[in-house]
Amino acid sequence: MDKKFTLLLQALGGVVLAFVLAMMIIIPTTNPPLAEIQQFAAIMFSTGVATVGVAYVLYQRHVLQRYLSLRWSLTVIILLTVVSIFINVWVAARLMFFDEHYLILATAFLLFAGVIATVSVLFVATALRERIQELVEGIMQLAKGNWKTRLNLVGNDELAHLGSMVNHLATALENLDSEKQRLEQARRDLIAWVSHDLRTPLAAMRAMNEAMMDGVVTDPETISRYQHNIQSEIHHLSHLIDDLFELTRLDTGQVPLKLQETPLRDLVSDTLSSLNARAASHQIQLTAHLDPSINTLVVAPDKLQRILTNLLDNALEHTPDGGYITLTIQGQAREVEIGVHNTGSYIPSAELPLVFQSFYRGEQSRAQEHGKRGTGLGLAIVRGFVEAHGGTIRVHSHPDQGTTFSFSLPRRV
Repeated sequence: MDKKFTLLLQALGGVVLAFVLAMMIIIPTTNPPLAEIQQFAAIMFSTGVATVGVAYVLYQRHVLQRYLSLRWSLTVIILLTVVSIFINVWVAARLMFFDEHYLILATAFLLFAGVIATVSVLFVATALRERIQELVEGIMQLAKGNWKTRLNLVGNDELAHLGSMVNHLATALENLDSEKQRLEQARRDLIAWVSHDLRTPLAAMRAMNEAMMDGVVTDPETISRYQHNIQSEIHHLSHLIDDLFELTRLDTGQVPLKLQETPLRDLVSDTLSSLNARAASHQIQLTAHLDPSINTLVVAPDKLQRILTNLLDNALEHTPDGGYITLTIQGQAREVEIGVHNTGSYIPSAELPLVFQSFYRGEQSRAQEHGKRGTGLGLAIVRGFVEAHGGTIRVHSHPDQGTTFSFSLPRRV
């Protein structure tokens, strides 16, 4: 059913209800004759239907919306109401009062009440207009980009609710703008970091290659060393490009996870074997402790091995000679907790929230000590792979106890 037609039926139903209530008061108290009841009914129905009809026409033709001020719209409404009341009461008084003196008094009081009601509604209209104007000004400020704009909310009505929604919108826009600025800064940092990490090895390779081509370096031992260094730089560039590609896929959510039941002991053993020689060369003790109750875990084995390799590789970079690195795997009710702890290194509290950001390498005191130059993307890739599995990762560091990276992976049936 049409909304406007439904509203008209509701208004006519209100007229009938008003008539019934009026008759319930008039008949028991005055016991008028049937002729007067018929007259009252005719007057009430005619004035009631006429008033509702005029109001419906104003509503349907959007007449009130054409006023430039809410104050005038409310004034028209109250005048329409006052006229309706005046007609009903005056006609009833005309029928009941035979004394012209009392009829004039009734008319005067009705006019007085109508004017007072009209004047009073101007204050209500002004209050509503001021609140709406405040909403308009707040929205205009948001349109100008002033995201810190907030409205002073008063009351619990629809206007207060609308103001609350405007405040929520302002908060969302402010957060969105902050995130946009953060991403823009991250983009600038990414360009700067990548440019530096590409320019440095390329400049080194160019210098060594030109030295060999120009005959500046002729002895076989130096040439062999230069070739070895060039190969190392090429390996570093290849590793950087692979990490950038992996990080791009993580940022776009395009990480294929081939989940399968994976034997954890075999995966941990293979990972430690690839790093044992490097650990032994620096007298670093590399151990693992696995919960006997955990034999397999449904994960993407290549991604989990990359996670463990990156964490252990990071620990090797920052563990002094003679230190300890421990890999632990503990089973929980619904998840598996995996941690990599290394001694001798400390991350300041202010830097802990930054360690999983791309290209973060920490302060100079934690710079690599074994001549291995990293890309600064390893931990960012670790976090991406962990979150792709539905897990979470954390880091804790203490000056006397060292640093622990731990993450949890959900158990899948």
